[in-house]
Amino acid sequence: MKGKDNVYLTVKVQPRARKPGVEKLETGEYRVRVLAAPSKGEANQEVVERLASHFGLPRSRVQIVRGQTSRIKTILVELKDGNL
Repeated sequence: MKGKDNVYLTVKVQPRARKPGVEKLETGEYRVRVLAAPSKGEANQEVVERLASHFGLPRSRVQIVRGQTSRIKTILVELKDGNL
């Protein structure tokens, strides 16, 4: 049985986007477009939900570790088999 691997991602967030989604940029970073406005943590919650859905993981395995109030965030993703 393999242990959990942690992966840190740099994510650029685009709040109030017309089309929500996740895309990997050439630089290795991700762009996450969310419908929510950046108030009361709504956009942050949607970022976590979108990334968890994108990688097929439960929300509890994705968390924002840096950049709570910034558009550029560092996200911790906990993986079981090291696959992303």
